[in-house]
Amino acid sequence: MLQHLYGEVNRDMQPQIIPETSYLMRMADGTIKQVNPLTGTEVWTVPGRANRPLGVSSGPPAPLDPDRHEAHCAFCAQRYLETPPEKARLVRTEHGFTTLRHLHAEALFETAAEFRRIPNLFEIVSFDYWQQNFSYRLPDVLELHKQNYLASEAGREHVFQVVDQRLKASGMDEYARERMTPEERLQLANAFFGGGHEVIVARRHFIDGATHDDQLASSGTLTSEEHYQYLRFTIDAMRDLYINNRYVRYVAVFQNWLKPAGASFDHLHKQLVAIDERGVQNEMELQRVRANPNLYNEAAVNFAAYHNLVVAENEHAIAYAGFGHRYPTLEIFSKSERSQPWNHTPEELRGMSDLVHACHAATGSEVPCNEEWYYKPPDVDVPMPWRVMLKWRVSTPAGFEGGTKIYVNTIDPDSLRDRVVPRLFQLKNEGRIAPMKIAFECACVPNCLRYNPAVRQQESSHPEFPPLSDGRAAEG
Repeated sequence: MLQHLYGEVNRDMQPQIIPETSYLMRMADGTIKQVNPLTGTEVWTVPGRANRPLGVSSGPPAPLDPDRHEAHCAFCAQRYLETPPEKARLVRTEHGFTTLRHLHAEALFETAAEFRRIPNLFEIVSFDYWQQNFSYRLPDVLELHKQNYLASEAGREHVFQVVDQRLKASGMDEYARERMTPEERLQLANAFFGGGHEVIVARRHFIDGATHDDQLASSGTLTSEEHYQYLRFTIDAMRDLYINNRYVRYVAVFQNWLKPAGASFDHLHKQLVAIDERGVQNEMELQRVRANPNLYNEAAVNFAAYHNLVVAENEHAIAYAGFGHRYPTLEIFSKSERSQPWNHTPEELRGMSDLVHACHAATGSEVPCNEEWYYKPPDVDVPMPWRVMLKWRVSTPAGFEGGTKIYVNTIDPDSLRDRVVPRLFQLKNEGRIAPMKIAFECACVPNCLRYNPAVRQQESSHPEFPPLSDGRAAEG
């Protein structure tokens, strides 16, 4: 069914159109079959498999050791020197937040970083990859920062310590490490100043005032303002990666929350990875959106609205229970006419942030999940909207999925909506998320995503709901 509906990924062929009737089908026995209109992924939800606990349980919570306050893992505030030299940090001031860039080692503990931007010690795409395949070298501004950082004894000692930590973790024995010259060690340090794999680390490991180890600080436990700053700071880093390496074609942005979702530390952080390709997901979608420029309205948001899957909406974004995903997935789309996050206005960014934050809060800190960002690669010639997916990692694909490429998702879209919506109303009433419309409150106006120029032109010439002939406004 999958190959019949989707066809092979081929740049020279138009993909076959997936019929709308295949997106979401309920069988007589209650089995729900789904096909993702953007990827062709086929998913089944079988009756009776959804009533399972979702959160991670590791036994009774243990009291926190007060002697380890802000030192629980390498991302914590008392252990700044265990991570590579940071590129920037966001600090709180009496007037809000401000960004400090390229701090020296001596200044790391002079301020408390709400969020830090640091290189990943173990890169997915290494600095050597860019250097050997593209003859990439550090831009002058980054080379100057490197020299300034290494000019002090504290900075040099920090860099050598982290290089040694990386070599040791990679399996190099002590004798081999001792034989390396300082120049060889400094060559490895280039990745700390100009690499393309970065981490945005939040200040808290546990929520403020936590007493037990089950009180982790997640995206949902941030305030709406903190989450907005977290998102904005991440976008600033994304833009920087493009600017500092002209060979980058796409920067993947994602967040792994809890170990079942791939996190090394149960400490809130996002990752950014620069790559020299658009990625398979973008290539597949690009074929489809060229065939139907209004694809994301018609096959995503409009369809979700017609099937009562929308969970929240504000002026600048809309969120719904997704369909055709391997895992239960909440999708949040920006309504902006701009295709890339760094070109959004502050109001548009806040609108997206508020809905992503609300979906995290409704999910809960105990549920492992991945946050994935999708947006138009800079070298693509057609508009594509920015969207964020929250995937609940509450099941493990096994032999059936591998052999059939049909994935069993234990929570169907309707059930996902019914889990999330009451929680959103509760959070809204408690003032823990930003004001927004929830479920039946949402307007769900067709074609609300304005990335498509044809939709914008239609809006300007033909309002959705024109006044009635006697001057009264039409009822929605």
